[in-house]
Amino acid sequence: MSLGENDTDNCRLLHAAIEKGVNFFDTADLYGQGNNEITLGKALRKKRKDLVIATKAGNQLKKDGSGWIWNPRKEYIVKAVNDSLQRLQTDYIDLYQLHGGTIEDNIEETVEAFTLLQQQGKIRFYGISSIRPNVIRSYVYRSAICSVMMQYSLLDRRPGETCLGLLADKQISVLARGSLAGGLLINKPAKNYLQYSEDKVKKAAEAIRAVSGGKRTSTGTALQFVLQAPAIASSIVGIRTMQQLEEAIAAEKAEPLEENDISFLQQAIPLNYYTDHR
Repeated sequence: MSLGENDTDNCRLLHAAIEKGVNFFDTADLYGQGNNEITLGKALRKKRKDLVIATKAGNQLKKDGSGWIWNPRKEYIVKAVNDSLQRLQTDYIDLYQLHGGTIEDNIEETVEAFTLLQQQGKIRFYGISSIRPNVIRSYVYRSAICSVMMQYSLLDRRPGETCLGLLADKQISVLARGSLAGGLLINKPAKNYLQYSEDKVKKAAEAIRAVSGGKRTSTGTALQFVLQAPAIASSIVGIRTMQQLEEAIAAEKAEPLEENDISFLQQAIPLNYYTDHR
């Protein structure tokens, strides 16, 4: 979703990522009102067989372009996947994700849609993108999800309370987003974030820099902190420039954190917890 609007620039950036070993690309039908899928499809279609492509559905755009409505119904998902396949210029999606979810949804109907799409060969696996513990638990016990995308970073350890352990036990992978807390952990000026005050955010960034030392960049430390948490299989990092790509690649290859480093970071600021949707 961080890509710009120029297809040529996006193609150059995405091909550079592939050359550097990146093989997993995540998008959604909502990003750029479908244009993100289109630019990804143009760039990746000739390299498709070597890549893992993930996209999402559930947020139905209004016809007047004024926004979107939540729609996890089977009829809509079955239609939405065909639109995504066309935009992505592919005949299958590796990972199809429900882009949200509420506890009031008819989960059985949604799962029925994903199962049908698997049987038709249009998707290989399915998962959800959600930060709601009650929704996540429902899908864990009532579906065959293989992944959950959720926000996780030093400044957002809420998933650690109830979700990460459960997902690890069930061998369901976590795709972490927001691992740099919008840049607050690496280079953005401190400000209030979730339950944390500006001062606490500043302390978190200082702790990241202290652990980094000369071993790795702040980006590397922030991402390694995430990647070494239970159940987390990948960190979804947004890139718009070649420099950001280089930093992300270097971070993934950075020296892993030692236990005392992780403990130092964990103690730098107090834990935060989900207050809603528990």
